[in-house]
Amino acid sequence: MESLIKEISIKEIDGVSIGNAQNDEAKTGVSVIYFKNGAQAGCDISGGGPASRETPLTSSMTADNPLNAVVLSGGSAFGLAASDGVMRCLEEHGIGYETGFAKVPLVCQSCIYDLAYGRADIRPDSAMGYEACMKALEECDDSMGNIGAGTGATVGKVLGLKQATKAGLGIHAIQVGELKIAAIVAVNAVGDIFDSSNAQKIAGLMDPERKVFLDSEEVLVRMVTTPPNLDKTNTTIGCVVCNAKFDKAKLNKIASMTRNAYARCINPVGTMADGDSIYACSVGDVVSDVNVVGSLAAKVMEKAIKKAVESAKIDDEEYLKNCL
Repeated sequence: MESLIKEISIKEIDGVSIGNAQNDEAKTGVSVIYFKNGAQAGCDISGGGPASRETPLTSSMTADNPLNAVVLSGGSAFGLAASDGVMRCLEEHGIGYETGFAKVPLVCQSCIYDLAYGRADIRPDSAMGYEACMKALEECDDSMGNIGAGTGATVGKVLGLKQATKAGLGIHAIQVGELKIAAIVAVNAVGDIFDSSNAQKIAGLMDPERKVFLDSEEVLVRMVTTPPNLDKTNTTIGCVVCNAKFDKAKLNKIASMTRNAYARCINPVGTMADGDSIYACSVGDVVSDVNVVGSLAAKVMEKAIKKAVESAKIDDEEYLKNCL
C-alpha cells in the first residue's frame, strides 16, 4: 500500500492555506486554516471538555454554506476571541457569506488549554487571530513545532506539567492518484504519545528526575480510588482536508474515522480532561469513497501527531522554566 501513497506538501492542495501567529513569551498562539474557495466541513468531538465556536455549522442539519476558515488556538475558552480578528480580516478582504447587507465570514474554532505553560494572563486575542489570518491570505506556512496553536502544547500531564513533555503543531499530507489529504494537529494531550508504526512511546509522562518514561494509564489505574485533579488542562485539536467532494454528513463520518488516529497514538485519550476535536473539510471535486478517505485520513493524522512531537522538542531546562 505504501507504494501507492506519495508524501506531498500541504501547499500542493489547492485552496488551502495556513497562517500562524504566537506570543513566544506567553507560549500561546493561533493557527488559521483558510479555504480560498470555501469548504464543506464535518466535526467529531470526543473529549469531555471542548472549547469551540460555531461547530453547529458542521452539522448535516444546518445549511450547506461553505466555511471560510478553521481556527486552532491556545488560550482555552479565552482563545475563542481569536476568531473575532479572523472574521474582521476576512470581512476586510470581501470574504464571507453574502447576506445582502454584509458578508459574514463563517469560521469554526477549537482551543487547547495552555494556560499553565508560559503565562496564564496572555491568551490569543482578536489581534493575534487577525495576524494569523493575514498570513494565511498571503501564503501557506507549513512550519511545525512550537508555532501557532502548538506554541504552548504539552503532553503526559497526569502528574503535572513538570513531569510532562513538550509537543506542538504537526502537519502531514499525501496523494493517492488525484486524491490529496492533509492533516494539521495541535497535540496537547493528558495522555502519552506513541509512534503508531511500532507502538514505541515518543513523548509523555516522565519520572520526577525526567530520566525515563512512566506509563500514564498505569498511574491512573493505581489512583483509581483517589483520581488525580487533571483540571481539564489538555485537548488535542486537528483538521483533515481533502480535495474530494463530500457533503457534510460524509465529512462528519470522515472526522469520526480520523479519530482512530488519536486512539492509535494517544493513551489515555478522549477523557473528561480533554476536549479532543477533529474537523474534516472538503475543498475539491475529486470523486472518492468515504471509507477510503476516512481510513487514509486517520493514517495521515497519525503522521501529523508524530511530527507535532518530534518538531517541538526542547531541552529540559528550557521546558521547565515555562511550567507555572
